[in-house]
This record gives sequence, structure tokens and C-alpha cells, in this order.
Amino acid sequence: MTGAEEAAKRSGVTIRELHEISEFLDVYRLFDDIWHPDPRNAPVSVELMIGFAHAGGYVAGAYEGEELVGASVGFRAADQALHSHVTGAAIGRGIGYALKLHQREWCLERGLTSVTWTFDPLVRRNARFNLAKLGARPRRYLKEFYGAMADAINEGDPSDRLMAVWRLDGPAAQPSRGPYAQGVGTDGNRPVIGPVAGPAVLVATPYDVETLRRADPEAARAWRLAVREVLGGLMADGARVTGFTGDGEYVVERG
Repeated sequence: MTGAEEAAKRSGVTIRELHEISEFLDVYRLFDDIWHPDPRNAPVSVELMIGFAHAGGYVAGAYEGEELVGASVGFRAADQALHSHVTGAAIGRGIGYALKLHQREWCLERGLTSVTWTFDPLVRRNARFNLAKLGARPRRYLKEFYGAMADAINEGDPSDRLMAVWRLDGPAAQPSRGPYAQGVGTDGNRPVIGPVAGPAVLVATPYDVETLRRADPEAARAWRLAVREVLGGLMADGARVTGFTGDGEYVVERG
């Protein structure tokens, strides 16, 4: 049994590639239930899923019996990579992890050596999953990458993203032991910008930005601008994100 099969079994699902229009419609409905987007702002259309699958891209679903509970859609990119465009699953059951391991095995079988995707740098659980659990590493900070987004999760917040790269053919860079400067810290729900001098800097994230957007939009925007300024500025100057702490901080190193 492969690692992906073991992870799927622990989550109580089976994972397989999808090829039929009825399956793509199920994925569309699942993503609609997760993001509740404006109809003009769906994460991916049925037509694109058909095109990706036909052209050798990755469209896979996780099933609990006959019910689709997770899915991932991606397309082949440059430099022997798969770009994982969108992945969504029921939270808290390990389904997303099982999908990622299935995606990894799919890529290696086809000679692809890395997977890329974007994620919101403020969403702590996603950063921890991507960096600490999978070992992916951010390559670029992308300001307003998707423009205005009309869905229940992102609406009203600038769509800044980190471009993550998951190397499948070698270990991820490991963070140093410090000492660290506190580039962005926290005071309650608010960010506090500090010095960024020195070889290693910590950039904090809000505990739950999705809840904060609804409860205190001004505080959520302050976090966006602080992380954009410090993390985005450091990465633009050539610094690398090498890890993510248990306290929800990016570890950023120069050199």
C-alpha cells in the first residue's frame, strides 16, 4: 500500500482521477459549497476541468462511499511541474493531506519533480499545512494576484498570495536556530511591525483571519498590509522563507 493509499484509508476515503462530466459537476458543486462564490467567480469551471483532464492535467476526487468530500484540480506547468490550481476538502479529517500525497505520486509517475500553488499568507492553518506538514516553500509574494474576489471567504480582502513550491525530488530547506528579529508581531488582534535587521526574521500571522475579516475588517486589513510590507518586502529583496513556527510565524532568512 502506498503512502497516499494509507492516508486515504485513515481518512475513510478513496481517491481517484476523474474523467466524466458528471464527476466534474460534482467537483463544481463541492467547491461551491466550500467557497460560496459569486457565480461569475467560481474557483474552476466544468469546462476547464474537462480541458485539463483531456490535456493530461490532474483532476482527482476523494470519495466517502458515493459522496465526493474533496477534490483537486491542476495543470502541467513549466520546469517539469504541476500547478495545483485549486484543492478543497472537508476540514479536520486529513482528506486534504491524502489528496496531496495522491497528487505527489501522480506527478512522480509522470516525471514531474515539483508542484506549485498559491495560498493566502494570512491563513495560518494553510501556511502550517503547506510549510510544516508538506515541506513546501514560498518562492514569491504576489500582491493582488487574483484581483477582486467575490466569495464568502475572500470577499473584501486584497487577494495577496504566496507562490509555494513543493519539491518532490529532495528535502526542503530547514530554518536556522536564530536569533530572530520580530518583523511582525501581534498585540491582541492587531499586527505590530518591528525591526527587520539581522539574518533571520519572524513574521507573525493572525490566529484566524477568516473570522477576523467578519468581526473586525479594519484589523484584518491591517494584517494584510503589515505582512505585505514585511514579508513581501523581504522576499522581494531576495530573502527566503525557510519554515513556519508552532506559534504561527514565518521564518525568513537572508543569504
